[in-house]
Amino acid sequence: MAAGAPRITLDQWQALVAIVDAGSFEAAARALHKSQSALSYAVQRIETLLGVNVFQRSGRRAVPTAAGRQLVQRARWLLEEAGGVERAASSMSAGWEAEIRVAAEIIFPTPLMLECLDRFGRESPHTRIELVESVLAGTAEALTTRSADLAVTGMVPPGFVGEPLVRLRLTLAAHPAHPLHALRRPLTLRDLRGHRQLVVRESDTRRATRLSLDAPQRWTVSHVATSVLAASLGHGYGWYPDERIRRELADGTLQPLPLAEGGERYAELYLVFADRESAGPGVQRLAALLRERVRECPDAAPAQRGTASRRRGR
Repeated sequence: MAAGAPRITLDQWQALVAIVDAGSFEAAARALHKSQSALSYAVQRIETLLGVNVFQRSGRRAVPTAAGRQLVQRARWLLEEAGGVERAASSMSAGWEAEIRVAAEIIFPTPLMLECLDRFGRESPHTRIELVESVLAGTAEALTTRSADLAVTGMVPPGFVGEPLVRLRLTLAAHPAHPLHALRRPLTLRDLRGHRQLVVRESDTRRATRLSLDAPQRWTVSHVATSVLAASLGHGYGWYPDERIRRELADGTLQPLPLAEGGERYAELYLVFADRESAGPGVQRLAALLRERVRECPDAAPAQRGTASRRRGR
């Protein structure tokens, strides 16, 4: 073996990570479709070659030691980089990708996204597109779990670089017959707390948290379209991107609520690659189309390029 060559295989590192994620050798063996003895050998090999104890046994659970936790963290990085090499090689050998997965914040203008996908489809008709409309941490999760190749998100997760894409103006609105409009004066936070707020649940499957709430009375729904419909029927109030409620404002089913303070809110959205270095030509082209279309859209002001993003924290 050449000097400095790795002595531990990727399969062995994968076994270690799987055991920690699953919590036991038995569960990891089922997840990897391998025998428990094969996983035990992989761990023994790591411990022998590196001279460290990776796990402290606690009943049936495999609890990593302090050294084990550090090794698992580095193993994740190693497996991620190895996957990136394979994805890059696949893109280079096949030309344009067979499939591109996009995660877009639910407040991003849907017509704008569909126009970009249509333009892309005319250029690469054989590339399948999977579009996931997600909320806050759910969009970030799509990046960290590699279930998206490209994302439009307001929450750039650690380890990724966010390119400022668009700044959306949000309006607080309710049906014209809503009691808040009957006050006929600038509204305070106390006024709002006395009525039902309509919010959209985050789509992060691991945390299942919600958008920040301002009112004790609330309905939590899964899609912004449901929230807009509920507001237009008089069931509450909510914050909405101007583009999403243009029709309701025009036909009078929604009307902006005047606030004494904080009457303007803006959402900053970023364009984020799951792996910029291994992104194929299709992902790169779709990102370029999104940038171009944002510049053309009157309802979506391009974000300032100086806006901070969250860079790799390794």
